[in-house]
Amino acid sequence: MKLTVFGATGGIGQEIVKQALAAGHEVTAVVRDPARLTVTGERLEVVRADLTDSEALRRAVAGRDAVLSGLGARKKADAGVATRLTRTVLKAVEAEGTRRLLVVSAAPVGPQPSEASVLDRAIYKVMLTALKDVYADLTAMEEALAASATDWTSVRPPRLLNRPLTGSYRKVVGGFPRAGRMIARADVAHAMLAMVDDPATVKQGVGVAY
Repeated sequence: MKLTVFGATGGIGQEIVKQALAAGHEVTAVVRDPARLTVTGERLEVVRADLTDSEALRRAVAGRDAVLSGLGARKKADAGVATRLTRTVLKAVEAEGTRRLLVVSAAPVGPQPSEASVLDRAIYKVMLTALKDVYADLTAMEEALAASATDWTSVRPPRLLNRPLTGSYRKVVGGFPRAGRMIARADVAHAMLAMVDDPATVKQGVGVAY
């Protein structure tokens, strides 16, 4: 497949690029600073672009089978960046007729499991309070996706870890795995790539966790 990756210098983005190349895909990595992308490969094209300019992004998404985005806030002060940049990406993919779009969101944006324990509910409450603006940003991002013409999927992980790929995790379409409290960035990337051609995840939020 021909894939474009936004946020390719982030933890999840670099994993998407690395794993996609290993699987034999052609990858276009859209970055602001190419020096921060440590992944290399024969089938990798690195495009330096202004992520706030949808016209500048059109060439990077034209003719692609799917676009995957790891764009989002890296700290509380960055709240708002996910919605703003995702809207720019949406304009570019819609202008080029590229249908498939997968993005990273977060577990608290989606519904809690109906059988969530008291501890899990308490953890959610603390997270929602501490990172209120970040989750508001991701909620607005998902609303923008839902209003778009794309075949979107929002992948919602809990606490992210810098650990090696396991390929062993749970996913729930339209919900979240019970007692799922963490997952490696590498496994989030693995899940996103696996969902590219999974019709059950189209226009859905998908919870992923160990």
